[in-house]
Amino acid sequence: MYLDFAMPLTLFAVTLVAMLLNDKVEGKLKGVFEEKKFGFLDALLLIGAISVTVWLIVFIPQMAVMIIFLFAYSTLLFTFTYIFSNFQKFGAKLFCMTFLTVTFLIGAASLFIFIGNSIAVYAALTFFGLFAFAFLALLYEESRVSTKERWYLAVLPPALFISLYIFFSRTPLWFPYLLNLYGIVFGVLIILYLGSLFTWKTTIFFAGALTLMDIILVLFSGAMVSAATHVSGLRLPVLITLPTVPEISTEIGKVYMSLGLGDFFFAGLLALQTLKKFGKKLALLSAIGMGVSFFIFEAFLLNYRPGAFPGTLMIICGWIPFVLWKSLKQLFKGAK
Repeated sequence: MYLDFAMPLTLFAVTLVAMLLNDKVEGKLKGVFEEKKFGFLDALLLIGAISVTVWLIVFIPQMAVMIIFLFAYSTLLFTFTYIFSNFQKFGAKLFCMTFLTVTFLIGAASLFIFIGNSIAVYAALTFFGLFAFAFLALLYEESRVSTKERWYLAVLPPALFISLYIFFSRTPLWFPYLLNLYGIVFGVLIILYLGSLFTWKTTIFFAGALTLMDIILVLFSGAMVSAATHVSGLRLPVLITLPTVPEISTEIGKVYMSLGLGDFFFAGLLALQTLKKFGKKLALLSAIGMGVSFFIFEAFLLNYRPGAFPGTLMIICGWIPFVLWKSLKQLFKGAK
C-alpha cells in the first residue's frame, strides 16, 4: 500500500506557521487595510477572479503568465518587507549583512556553476550588484536616525527572488530546493495577507463556494489541471512539489506529489478563522484534522485513483467535523 507523509505534514506545517505568526502580523496589516473586511460580495468576486484567472492561464502565452506571476510575487515580498522594515537599527544592519553574505556567495558560486557559459558573467554581475546595493544600505544605516519603513530594504527580497529565478530556474538548485522554499514562503505570506480580510461568516461562504468551484474546475471541466500543467513548465512557485515519503518509484522514476498555493491558503484561512472564533485548541485540532484528511484522500488516490482531485475538498473534510462539533456544543449549551 502506497502512503505519503511529506505533503500532509507540509500542509500542516505551513498552516501552523501562519497561525503562530498571525498575532504579530495582523495588527500591522489592519493598519494597511484600514480595518476593512471582506463582505459576501467581495468573497464572491474573489472566487470569480480565481476562476477567470484559471481559464486565462490555459490560453495566454507562457511568457505573459511568467511576467504576471513574477510581478505579483515581487509585489507581495516588497509589501511585507516594507511594512515590517521599521525595526531597530541593529535589526536593519543584520538584515543588510545577511543579504551581503547571501548575494556574495551566490555571485561567486555563479562563476563556477555556469563555468564556460557566457551567462556566468551576467549572473555574477547581477548578484554582485545586489551585494553593492546591500552594502550601500548598510552604510546608510550608520547615519540614519529614523526607524520608519525603509524602501531600500524592501527592494532586496524581490530583487533576489527575480534574479534567482532568471539565472537558476533551470538548474537542480531551483527544483526542488528553492522552488519549494519560495512556495512555502509565499504560501504563508498569502495566508497572512488575505486571511486578515475575512470574517467568520464570509469564511464559511467562501469555503463552500470555493470548494464547489474547485470540484467543477478539476473534475468536470479540467481547467484547473490544464492551468497547473501550463504553469508548472515555467517552474514558478505556484505549486509545492515533493517526493513521497516513504519513496514511491515507478518505471519512469520517483513519484512526486504537488499541491497548489491556493490549497495552502485555503487551509490556512480556515485555521486562522477557527483560531479567532473558537481559540487555539480547536484551531490546532482542525489543522491536524485537515492534515489527516489530506493524508487519507492522498493514500486513496495513490492506490486506487491516480490523477488530480480537488484539494479544497480533501482539506475541508478534515475541518468540518471539528467546527460542527464545537458549534453544536455551543448551541446546546446556550439552549439549556
